[in-house]
Amino acid sequence: MQLIDIGVNLTNASFAADRPAVLQRAYAAGVAQLVLTGTSLACSEESLNLCHELDESGQRLFSTAGVHPHSASDWNSDSERTLQALLQQDRVRAVGECGLDFNRDFSPRPQQERVLHAHLALAVQLQRPVFLHERDAGERLLDILRDYRDHLPAAVVHCFTGEQQTLYRYLDLDLHIGITGWICDERRGSHLHPLMRDIPHGRLMLESDAPWLLPRSLRPKPKKGRNEPAFLTEVLREVALHRGERIEDLARHTTDCARVFFGLPQWPDETSGVLDPDQ
Repeated sequence: MQLIDIGVNLTNASFAADRPAVLQRAYAAGVAQLVLTGTSLACSEESLNLCHELDESGQRLFSTAGVHPHSASDWNSDSERTLQALLQQDRVRAVGECGLDFNRDFSPRPQQERVLHAHLALAVQLQRPVFLHERDAGERLLDILRDYRDHLPAAVVHCFTGEQQTLYRYLDLDLHIGITGWICDERRGSHLHPLMRDIPHGRLMLESDAPWLLPRSLRPKPKKGRNEPAFLTEVLREVALHRGERIEDLARHTTDCARVFFGLPQWPDETSGVLDPDQ
């Protein structure tokens, strides 16, 4: 059984002292490949560098490149050129993290929208999938995406936390859905439980969003409270429970989905079901 973590913030300072160990624990847990999230131009470049530094094989670590809506105010006349150059690197497999966040409004909404349009235009031009962030902005995100969707190869709403109506509208646009440890949070994630059966095969992927969103159902709880890609197995367990699927079946089709979405290579021992963390 193998998993792909489609969203891990490995550049976060909380991983600075032990990134190789974090990856080894992930590999040992069956997380064979990971996509490192770029949330700013500097972060995107650092994520790309980590892919080369920590994975000489070129088979395990990949990244995204983009500007999170929180940082949309930092977008300037040089940003698009810098982002375009990053997106043409082989290890960079998606545009983003980009999108809209009307919950915290760290950047003005009109600026968030302008930056999102720029990302989507690049994705169409370069024919790259899109890694989307959305919080309290579902309707507006849908309005913008409709103008681009027919020309995009694919797009995933990462860390989906919305309601049924929003989910259905995303699926109607043929979008992918990323599920995190939010589903393991009995305080705010239980509304997701009945929605899991509504996401079809080929549209569902799993992500840790580490170091955030530590699954609250995880036992024993790590002392530091830091989430890691190795804990993606807890997200797998919770999603399988609410879909009424065998864990092995869910792992297989979400991994296949992620591999196609990001254009990732087959992991060599895929058919054996045994992961060698030292490879």
